[in-house]
Amino acid sequence: MQATNSDEVVERIVAQDPRYHGEAYFFVREALAHAQRALDKPRKLEITHISGKQLLEGIREYAIAQYGPMAKTLLDDWGVHRCEDFGEIVFNMVDQGLLNKTEKDSREDFKGAYDFSEAFSQPFLPASRAQPAAKSTTQEESKSTGG
Repeated sequence: MQATNSDEVVERIVAQDPRYHGEAYFFVREALAHAQRALDKPRKLEITHISGKQLLEGIREYAIAQYGPMAKTLLDDWGVHRCEDFGEIVFNMVDQGLLNKTEKDSREDFKGAYDFSEAFSQPFLPASRAQPAAKSTTQEESKSTGG
């Protein structure tokens, strides 16, 4: 029997579930490798499995590093708009044998870990726009102390 390559499996997944562009699946695999490397460095151990939350953090870091301010736009283009979408992608890949899971892993692990606009856009906002609440609090304190 001929081994099926990742490209063919992703094409099959996209045909069955067209919500997400094929590139989103390849991105998740790359982000998974990034997250595993990041977790492996401090411990000097071989990480074979990471949690959904760890993967989501790795995805966020990897997207920002690779695509900068365009990360959210690109994810939107791929049909990925929230953390739960990454969970769907991961479990589509699990169902097709591209990724493994443990009994503890579930789609619930991907629920609401972070807000997409905040996670992918805020790092690139000017400081004056990134923390408006802190600025207005400081202004209020100055007014009340006569400063």
